[in-house]
Amino acid sequence: MLTSDDLAFFSVLTASKSLAESARKLNVTPPAVTQRLRALEEKVGVRLIDRSGRHLRLTEEGSLVASHSIIVRDAIDSLAEALADREGAVRGHLRVAAPHGFGRIYVAPVVEAFAREHRSATATLQLSDHPTALVVDSYEVVVHIGASAHLDQVVTTLAPNRRILCASPEYLASAEPISTPADLARHRCLVVRENEEDVTLWRFKGSRQESATVRVNPAMSSNDGAVIRDWALAGQGIMMRSEWAVAEDLAEGRLRQVLPNWMLPSADIVAILGSRHGRSARTAAFLTMLRRSLKPLPWRADLAETPNQ
Repeated sequence: MLTSDDLAFFSVLTASKSLAESARKLNVTPPAVTQRLRALEEKVGVRLIDRSGRHLRLTEEGSLVASHSIIVRDAIDSLAEALADREGAVRGHLRVAAPHGFGRIYVAPVVEAFAREHRSATATLQLSDHPTALVVDSYEVVVHIGASAHLDQVVTTLAPNRRILCASPEYLASAEPISTPADLARHRCLVVRENEEDVTLWRFKGSRQESATVRVNPAMSSNDGAVIRDWALAGQGIMMRSEWAVAEDLAEGRLRQVLPNWMLPSADIVAILGSRHGRSARTAAFLTMLRRSLKPLPWRADLAETPNQ
């Protein structure tokens, strides 16, 4: 008869591209994984994984075992979480996903603090260019910047975050004056292609609530926001970036805000909660720590020191 340990072992295999990768995840040698897989197949009497190619491939019977492994694992996890929550205990494995830049600067320190404070829990932080493209239910918390497309998930706002138009003083000194959004069509613009958003259509709201839309023709683009920032600092053009990413540059004078009287759509920092984990004690504890770390907003402190442009 299969045990919960057998199913947990097989679920690791099904999530791996090779036996070597499975061995790394399980912290054992590849021969140990091969031996345990063989013993598991002998126990059930059928072949579960086709190992003839370069990558692991489930047999029909293996797919059946894998699907039941997930059901059993989730049931065991849910039971453990329910018992821990009754005690108010923070246990289990916390899984967090976040964007590279924001995750490195603001989320990683909180994950470390969480692990230090709650020794009975473990934690994983997955940094990704597209964290919402991951399987959300595989994570307790997915940190996202901007509106979420996951309408069927629980989404909670962590912190406000404006988008800011800015450029280096050197670029602005040599370029034509910019007094309205329409002027941007004649300037070098830098765009970040991070997701499916139409990044060349810039929308503005004026001080009298008037609207303006500009279609920019990017002089340079990249899927990495840090690269765009470096190009802007080098005087290559005007970029639209989140305030958390450029607040220090604005405060230090390396960048200057463009069209400060025109507002861009905000891109608040939100957390998407996996439906199965949204009420766990460890999720609640982590979200409390993350919110606390963002109050007061660290980037607003920098912007408060920025001279009027």
